[in-house]
Amino acid sequence: MKRVRAIAYASLGLVIPAAAIAYGLLPASAATAGPIKGLGNKCIDVAGASSANGAAVQLYDCNGSAAQQWTVGNTDNTIRALGKCLDVTAASTANGAKIQLYDCNATGAQKWTVSNGALVNSGSGKCLDVTDKSTANGARLQIWTCSNTTNQTWVMPGGTSPTTPPTSAPTGKNLDDPAKKDVAMQIVSAAENSSLNWRAQFAYIEDIGDGRGYTAGIIGFCSGTGDMLELVEAYTATKPSNVLAKYLPALRNVDGTDSHSGLDPNFTKDWKTAAADTVFQAAQEAERDRVYFNPSVRDGKSDGVRALGQFAYYDASVMHGYEGFRSIRSRALTKAKPPAQGGDEHAWLTVFLNERVVEMKKEEAHSDTSRVDTAQRVFLNNGNVDLNTPLDFAVYGESFHIG
Repeated sequence: MKRVRAIAYASLGLVIPAAAIAYGLLPASAATAGPIKGLGNKCIDVAGASSANGAAVQLYDCNGSAAQQWTVGNTDNTIRALGKCLDVTAASTANGAKIQLYDCNATGAQKWTVSNGALVNSGSGKCLDVTDKSTANGARLQIWTCSNTTNQTWVMPGGTSPTTPPTSAPTGKNLDDPAKKDVAMQIVSAAENSSLNWRAQFAYIEDIGDGRGYTAGIIGFCSGTGDMLELVEAYTATKPSNVLAKYLPALRNVDGTDSHSGLDPNFTKDWKTAAADTVFQAAQEAERDRVYFNPSVRDGKSDGVRALGQFAYYDASVMHGYEGFRSIRSRALTKAKPPAQGGDEHAWLTVFLNERVVEMKKEEAHSDTSRVDTAQRVFLNNGNVDLNTPLDFAVYGESFHIG
């Protein structure tokens, strides 16, 4: 499937529910203060020891001053000095956005998690970085795509780089576990249909104006991309007398286009009629699994990622097609390695999601990236790689809860 919501989202900001970011860098009892050391064994420093909003955060010789005493392990994921928070200027998610000191305000721009020594900003999914890898006093700190480099490696107060605790005890179950799979279907349906009730979508059909003709069913089979044709062929092989069989010649003719030729005026009505047939419902689920779900989960297992990573692969396949997902993964491999190749899971998935966003922005219809930024990335930065419930997330400005 390759569909998106046909609504203008340009005015929406990134909304991260408070419930989704309730976990700190460390357990609350482990909050501690001290210097954070990085490149060149220098310290994160507030320029001029200023407590003014907008004060620059930089790299500087360690000197034990209050400007270098950072409290980490706070239950709200903040990192604090001089009574204020480490903050991404203007809550930007762009590479190169500078770091400042600012009044604490509970936004994603001020929430940080630690993964193998990297400080990952929850609002952007990017890492705290020393600009141009400079060790000079006054080198500004910024966010940048995580890359496991020395200018993104930090030692926390006390000389350790703790990892983020999971949101709940890991279950170790893959996405093809029935309960996990149902959660995956709900998350996708939230993005595709503004509803967690994915089973209510068998009868869905419309042309959303994305150049792919009709989009329909539980996974958005499209008349212009071949998967709708394959679905109706599979349905007809099982039940030759079905109401959609007569449209097979037209579906073959419109494949690769956005044309409705030979489908109008009754195709949408007949689709809805067929959707009441349990045989057609079973065909939709089987084709969803064959074309999208099963290959994505298989590849996730092969890469050594857990349920969240497997879901990230599946959702990319849903929107971009399986080959489109493979292309995104190939680009990610030039910047990081999955766990099966010795890489860190958090770092790998961060890079994969970054590449997914790049792909989404190539099409205006996909330019709202909230299904990644305020859902999958939130789960990742909370350490919920097993995709354990409860889940609180936002997609296209709507909030959802899966209990």
